[in-house]
Amino acid sequence: MAGPLTTEAVVLRSMRFGEADRILHVYTPMRGRVSAIAKGVRRSKSRFGGRLEPFFHLRLGLHEGRSDLMTVTSADTLSAYPRLREHGDALDAAARACDAVGRLFETSDPHPEVFNLLCAMLGQLDADPDAAAAPERRLSFRLKLLLVAGIVPQLSSCATCGESDVVSGFSAAAGGVVCAACEAGSFGLDAGTHEFLVAALASPLVDAPQIGPREATLADRIVVAMAEHHAHVRLRSFAGGAR
Repeated sequence: MAGPLTTEAVVLRSMRFGEADRILHVYTPMRGRVSAIAKGVRRSKSRFGGRLEPFFHLRLGLHEGRSDLMTVTSADTLSAYPRLREHGDALDAAARACDAVGRLFETSDPHPEVFNLLCAMLGQLDADPDAAAAPERRLSFRLKLLLVAGIVPQLSSCATCGESDVVSGFSAAAGGVVCAACEAGSFGLDAGTHEFLVAALASPLVDAPQIGPREATLADRIVVAMAEHHAHVRLRSFAGGAR
């Protein structure tokens, strides 16, 4: 519906446009991902100051016209998360969290739980940058995104035949763990990684279970493979870049 809109939002991405404007991708609780233009924001006397940078949690005033691009009319800071910006690992974790949200939830469908999860992740990165940027917290966050997106992996039994006694591999095509008889096209899955996946999905983000480097790499591969196979989305792996 055209007209004014006021909403909470987290800035996912901010891009220069023209001589003084910025195009923003923001995530909102009830309007999903929104694109908007902030006119004149790069001028020294802009009323927006530096509030329209990535990771800011804002109360945004927007005007919705006939185009898909809204216009920013006001911006009040709710949380700036200044501490995470002083730590390289935390900054990287925040960027990857926002990138994952923007890729997996790119429509205007409302997902308030995704918005709340993103705010929780940014808040934890700000409160304890070292702990929150650890692999287990990053993986737990993205697993919970998969859960909301409806593509969480099957972990309790073989995704192909239902065998629950022994699982030996993981197949994104099958949608989860597989047994030895169904493991064609899968890659190996160790007990530690399997236990982490199960515990991370069952635990609050702040209580993400610990995981070793090798298991973290495998868990990351599983998350990336599930997103790519079932949502046709290429998430950035921990090694950098989109796969």
